[in-house]
Amino acid sequence: MPLQVRDYSWQQTKTAVFISVPLRGVCIRDADVFCTENYLKVNFAPFLFEVFLYAPIDDESSKAKIGNDTIVFTLHKKEEVMWETLSVSGVDKEMMQKIREKSVLQAQEKAKEAIEAKAAARREDQKYALNVMMKIEEEERKKIERMKENERIKATKELEAWKTHQRKAEEHKRIQREEKLHQQEKQIEEQRKKLKHKSLTGNSTARNTPTKGRNSENIFSEKLKEDSIPAPRSVGSIKINFTPRAFPTALRESQVAEEEEWLHKQAEARRAMNTDIPELRDLKEEEKNPEWLKDKGNKLFATENYLAAINAYNLAIRLNNKIPLLYLNRAACHLKLKNLHKAIEDSSKAYRIMKLHLRLIHPTKLYKMMLRRFGI
Repeated sequence: MPLQVRDYSWQQTKTAVFISVPLRGVCIRDADVFCTENYLKVNFAPFLFEVFLYAPIDDESSKAKIGNDTIVFTLHKKEEVMWETLSVSGVDKEMMQKIREKSVLQAQEKAKEAIEAKAAARREDQKYALNVMMKIEEEERKKIERMKENERIKATKELEAWKTHQRKAEEHKRIQREEKLHQQEKQIEEQRKKLKHKSLTGNSTARNTPTKGRNSENIFSEKLKEDSIPAPRSVGSIKINFTPRAFPTALRESQVAEEEEWLHKQAEARRAMNTDIPELRDLKEEEKNPEWLKDKGNKLFATENYLAAINAYNLAIRLNNKIPLLYLNRAACHLKLKNLHKAIEDSSKAYRIMKLHLRLIHPTKLYKMMLRRFGI
């Protein structure tokens, strides 16, 4: 239950009312002051001070000063009259409650109006700032357009000057060409006149010299023979025979089949290397061997670099597509990368190549190869 403050004092003039309310230990932080046109309340626990004013006041220009255990109010009257009392007399509880509620509503309305006015002012400020920014941007845009226009005019003038210079240079070159052609025509005409004069003088001397019969004809015939073009050479073919390879090893220990297969692989590799493969341009000669590429792919597979290993096997297959191990190793890489369809495809190719190799080998040679393989 709050304690009502009764021992306050007040004074007045025609324009203002001064109220002094003593409150022990009051401070700005804990004091709750509420003031409207007809109602004034101070709540500082456990004290409560409220007064229902005799006449309306200007609550916006009124002030409160808190300090030294006292609150001093300076309330400005709306009408310049002297009040009979500070508080309205004959106010019951219902009337007090209505005045309180009305004061609260008025305060809320004023707060709402203040918020709306503040928002409107902020919008106006934003609008003004936006207009200023738009004006600045418009000026900047016009300035940039003027600069562009000046640059365009300058570039146009320079282009026109360059075109004029080019036309003058072309005209000068044309005049020089015409002069040169005219001089050449003069020279040709002079040469033509000289040749004509020589031919005329030659004919006159020929008519004056006596003919010598067959000897003169022989001179012309020899000259024609000298000027004639020799006939083309006849076409022929040259046969080249290679010395057969001799294997001094005994037939039981002979490795003719393996050597022939190795030679065949080397020939295919050389033919593939002679083709225009972009990947082989930056490689060394030893790096263009399918066997070297296979070993490189095996090392990359051991380090779990499956994509690089696939690239090595791909290049080796392009060099020699008859080695089944290349397909098997590439299938293993695809299997590690979960490319099951490609793994099955490479495995099938390796199986077909191995099956073809077994068909091509004679059974006797196959038997001997197996004996040598197992050391029998």
